[in-house]
Parts: sequence; structure tokens; C-alpha cells
Amino acid sequence: MTSLVALTVLLVSSAPTIGQPGIASAPAACKNTTTDDETINNAIAASVPGAEIVITGTCLIDKPIRLLGDRTYRGENRTGTVIRQANGANLDAMLASDTYLDNATFTGGPFTIKSLTLIGNSAANPTARDVLVVRSWQTVVEDLVIEEAKRHALRVTSLSANGTKLTNTQVNGRISGNHIAASGGRGIFVEDPDPGNSVTDWQLNDNWIEKSGSDAIALDNSAGWVVRGNHVYEVGGAGIRASRMYGTTIADNYIEDFTGVGLQVTVQGDTASTISGNKIFQLLGSTAASTYLATSVNYDTANLAIVGNAIRGNGSGIGLDLQKGPGTALVATSTGNVVTGVTTPRRVGTGVTVSAGV
Repeated sequence: MTSLVALTVLLVSSAPTIGQPGIASAPAACKNTTTDDETINNAIAASVPGAEIVITGTCLIDKPIRLLGDRTYRGENRTGTVIRQANGANLDAMLASDTYLDNATFTGGPFTIKSLTLIGNSAANPTARDVLVVRSWQTVVEDLVIEEAKRHALRVTSLSANGTKLTNTQVNGRISGNHIAASGGRGIFVEDPDPGNSVTDWQLNDNWIEKSGSDAIALDNSAGWVVRGNHVYEVGGAGIRASRMYGTTIADNYIEDFTGVGLQVTVQGDTASTISGNKIFQLLGSTAASTYLATSVNYDTANLAIVGNAIRGNGSGIGLDLQKGPGTALVATSTGNVVTGVTTPRRVGTGVTVSAGV
């Protein structure tokens, strides 16, 4: 007889404010059946701001988990808490911010989700989409394993389920220490279509992303973002694609075995951004000519510091491809970069000025 794995949801609050009742523990035992999403959603709905929902065991879901703001969602650990999409559920999102599901025009309240595993079960869900969708500000996503997304593993978006756009901002979040594998689309996708300017000033640090069908990391809007210390490999698209850089830092990332471009950026003309200390290698991936670091300017004159990056190719391709694109000009410093194993170490386009800096 198949054993039943219990999942307990405990609601734990900090000291209640005057007039607010305290939060007792509210256990909800899952049975590894498709009623488990109801168990979790009921516990979340019964909680109040400040609650911590602690999920243990294995859950099978065929409806989305609705993530309310001002709460923490925590697993026992990565192996102790596993949430899996049931065969044939074909969910738009396994877990999602409430404002995404409600098609609201405003961003959701802050929440933290950490220390559990999410499995999209893509082989048995051919029309499913994303695993975790965040449409909330000041949100922390950390210490997760996300596997087998049919499309994107983690989508941070300014759009709702039906495409409603935010009318406010969605800033100041952090994504760190996650392991993402075998996504059909992108591992991490920041969706903020131009001319929107909502999802800015986050930190994306120290994640491992492997075997994405498309880009490992893609940001529609990287303004104010710090993208640091991520390791991406065996990628079906770009390693990191960062659009609309504006006061952006892309540093100390390890990018290997990608398709097309290792690090591809577009830069705004208003301010300056930095690209430093990244390692971009093509060792086991495509043998076709690759571009390792490519730039383009969106408008006006952009300023970019490119310092101390290490590029190692497989015998062909372009190391640094510095272009202005549709913008007026690019003013770049390029110093301390080591580029080997490529046909063209550096290509500089018309309207691009390169110096060693001061």
C-alpha cells in the first residue's frame, strides 16, 4: 500500500497588535492527492498578515497556490518539502501572487518563499506554463529548487494572468541561492514590457540555472538591478540577457555553454552601468561561432564600464562586440579583460568610443 506523506501547515505570527487575535498553529495534513492545494490555500486564507506558513512533506496540486502578501512561506528544507504539479493539471502557474491571479492593477504585498522544491512535471503537462509567478514588491525568493517547468521556472512580472499592466511599481526584491533546472523556456524571466518601468531595483544573486530551453536569465528591464554571482550552464539561448540597463550591475557571473550570445545587454542613455568580473566560456556547448559579450544602446549616449571579464572560446566567434545599435553613441571603458579562443577578440562599431578609463 502506498504510504501517505503528511504535510503540515503551521501558522506562526509575531506578537499580535492590540485588537488583533493571535495566530494558533493550524495543521493541515496533505495526503499526496489533488486535494492538497485546497489544504494549503485554506490555511493561507485563514492566516493574517505576519503569519509564517510552514509546509512539510509532499504535496500534489492541480490548482494554483494563491500567495497572499505580508506572509512567509517556508518549507522544512529542499528535500523535506516538495510541491509537484499533478499529471494533466496544465496550470498557468503553480504558485502565484494574489494580484497576478486577480488581474489587479497594483502590485501585491511583500512575501518571502524559501526552502522547498517545486516540480512542474512538464512531461505530463504539455500545455502548462510557469512554476512560480511573482507580482509583488519587496519579495524574497531564496533556497528553492525549481525543476521541469514547461515554460519559465520563475517569472517576475508586471502583467497579470490576463495581461493587465501595473499602474504602480514593483521594486526592491531579492532572488538568491536557488537551483533551477530543465525549464522549457527561461530559468528566470523578468517581464516588464517597454514602455513599462515597474520591475526595477532588485537583486538577483548566487543562483544556479542549468539546461534551460531558452535564456537562463532574461530581464526585460534591468534598471537598478544587481545581477551577481550566478552560474548558468548548458543553455538553449543566451546565458544572461539584460535589457534597458540603467544604473545596473552585472558582475561575477559564470556563464558557460550557451547558444548564440553569452551576455547580451542593451543600455539606456541616461546614466551609466557596469559589467565586471564575469566568466564567459564556451567549452561543451555549440561549436558554431558565438558572441560572448554584446552591447546595444536604446537611445541617446550610453556609458558602460566593462572591466576584468574573462572570455574563453572554442576557436571562433567574437569576444566583445561593442555596438551602439539604435542609440546615438556608446562611451565605454574596456580594461583588464582577457579574451582567448575566439576569432575576433573585440569588435567596435561606428559611434562607439572605447578607452581604458581614468
